[in-house]
Amino acid sequence: MTPIPSRTEHYRTMRFNRMEIAGSLGDLGTLLPLTMGMILVNDLSAVGTFFAIGLFYLLAGYYFKIPVAVQPMKVIAAYAIATGMTAQQVSSSTLLICIFMAIIGLTGAITHIGRLIPKSVVRGVQLATGVLLMNQGIHFILGTSASQQATGLAEPFFRLQHIGPVPVGFLLGIGGFFITLALLNSKRFPAAIILISLGLLAGFCFGDYENLIKILPGIYLPQILPYGFPSSIDLSFALFALVLPQIPMTLGNAVVATTELSKEYFPGAAERVSYRSMTLSMAFASGLCFLLGGIPLCHGAGGLAAHYRFGARTHGSNIVIGTLFIMMAIFLGPHAIALLHLLPMAILGVLLLFAGVQLGMSIIDIEERADLFVLLIMLGLTLVLNLAWAFVAGVLLAHALRSGKLHI
Repeated sequence: MTPIPSRTEHYRTMRFNRMEIAGSLGDLGTLLPLTMGMILVNDLSAVGTFFAIGLFYLLAGYYFKIPVAVQPMKVIAAYAIATGMTAQQVSSSTLLICIFMAIIGLTGAITHIGRLIPKSVVRGVQLATGVLLMNQGIHFILGTSASQQATGLAEPFFRLQHIGPVPVGFLLGIGGFFITLALLNSKRFPAAIILISLGLLAGFCFGDYENLIKILPGIYLPQILPYGFPSSIDLSFALFALVLPQIPMTLGNAVVATTELSKEYFPGAAERVSYRSMTLSMAFASGLCFLLGGIPLCHGAGGLAAHYRFGARTHGSNIVIGTLFIMMAIFLGPHAIALLHLLPMAILGVLLLFAGVQLGMSIIDIEERADLFVLLIMLGLTLVLNLAWAFVAGVLLAHALRSGKLHI
C-alpha cells in the first residue's frame, strides 16, 4: 500500500502543474508596474533588473522550499519614480540596504527585533498592506492610478481607449474580476492563467504594435556595476531620502509579516523561514541588484498572499516565474518592456485586488479588543501617512496596551 504523504512532504515536493504556473503569475500586479516604472523613469538596467528578479526567485525557491515572493522595495520605488531620481542614487540605496540587512542578519539583531513586534502589529501590517493592494488594484481598473493619470490614458500602451462611451480598461477590469471570481478555486482552468491569457489577447488586439516591431531578440547579458561605485554625495542623499523611510516597512512587512504568513500557509514546510534567513536573503538580493544595476528587491506578505491565492503551493512556482524573467533578460534584454506593455493595467489591477483580499483575511484570528484597536489605528495611519509610520506607531501602541500604561 502506497503511504499517504504528509502535509509537510506535500508542500516540499516541487511541482509544475497548472496551479503552480497560475500561482507564479499571481504577483505580477505588484511586481510589473513598479519595476517598469523604475526602468523607464529612473533609467535602471532592464537586463540587470529582470535577470536579478529571475535569479532571486530561483535561489529563494530552492533554499526555502516553499513559494517565496520577490517584489520591489515599495517606498524606494515610489519615491524614486515620483521624483525622477538618477540610477546612481537608486543604486546607492540598494548598497546601503544590503549593508544594513547583512548587519542585522549576521549579528542576529533581527531575531531580537522580531520578538519585540506583537502579533497584533503583524496582523496590522498584513491588513494595511492588503487594503493598499486592493486600493491600487481598483485605481488600475478605473484608470486613476498615478501612472495612468500622468499619461492621461487608462491603458497607456493601447491604441483603442474606449468602446463606445466606456473605457476599454474598465471593461477589461470588470470582465476580469468576474472571470477570476468564477474560476478562483478551479484547478482545471486556473484563474491567473486565464486572466493573463485574456489580458495578452486584448493587448495583441488593441495594443500599440510600433514597439513590438522594434523588438530584437538576441543574447543580452547584464553588466557588472553599470553605474560605477556610488559617490559619497549619492550615498548620503540615498540614506536619508530612500533608505531610512524604507527600513520600517522592510522589517514589518518583508521580514516579520512574511515570515509569519509563510508558517501559516505552509505549516511544517517553512522550517527554513525565519527572521534571520529572510533578512539575509534580502541582503543577498540587494547586493545582487547593486552589482547588476537592478532595482531594490525584497520579499513581501502581499506577494506571498498573491502567489498562494492563485494556486502556488510548492517552490515549483518560483522556478517557473524565475526562469521566465531570466529568459526575458537574456533573449529580449531591454526590449522585454515592449512585450510586457501588452498586459493591460486593468488586468494587473484584478490580480492586485484579489491578492489584497487574501492578505487582509489573515486578521480573522484576532479576537482581543486591544489587538483590534491596534489593527484599526495602523490601517488609519497607513491610509493617511504610510505603512512605515503605521508600523512604528503600532509597535509603540501595542506595548503601551500590554504594559497597562494605556487602556481602551
